[in-house]
Amino acid sequence: MGIIDYFIKKKQPSSASVAKERLQIVVAHERNHRNQPDYLPLMQQEIIEVIRKYIEIDQDQVSVQLDDNDDCSVLELNVTLPDR
Repeated sequence: MGIIDYFIKKKQPSSASVAKERLQIVVAHERNHRNQPDYLPLMQQEIIEVIRKYIEIDQDQVSVQLDDNDDCSVLELNVTLPDR
């Protein structure tokens, strides 16, 4: 089988298709942030600063998400705390 595998070339994804996938991810990420209020990034920074007064965390350990329902908005805050 080794010799046959040598002659059968597996298709590598083209650089255009890889670039297209990456662009789709970037566009989806930007659309998600476009719907968020302007104050959300600043609020996230301030929340991180308050948490850091009590425990050392990295910025990537905190996620803030705003979900809009029909009649209310829900602010979701997830913090991954380090083990003691």
